[in-house]
Amino acid sequence: MKLITEAQHTQLLANGHAARDAARAGIEFDPKPVVKIITPKWCCRWLLTAIDPATTDRAYGLLDSGNGRPYFGFVKLRDLEAPHGEFAIDAVRDDGFVADKPISVYAEVAYTRGLIIT
Repeated sequence: MKLITEAQHTQLLANGHAARDAARAGIEFDPKPVVKIITPKWCCRWLLTAIDPATTDRAYGLLDSGNGRPYFGFVKLRDLEAPHGEFAIDAVRDDGFVADKPISVYAEVAYTRGLIIT
């Protein structure tokens, strides 16, 4: 299974352009997450909202490495799709995930509870 579908990639890239344009205009951009990535053997989760238009291998979103401190940041898609090394993460897409609120709401809950809850 491919980690991110073509439709999700298109939406993530469109969100990346919209986020860049909003930042230039000085307005807030708070999209819904497009895709949720999880690691079945580890406690890692990613709610991705955008792909960096300048470097399309970088996705942005709410990241949870399982240490109780979720944060916003970038992740390299190739690292998720082709894990390597001793601690290969075996990430998979959560096909049952459908975002029903903007990323800021997921972040607020994650910061309060110490993990991403969907």
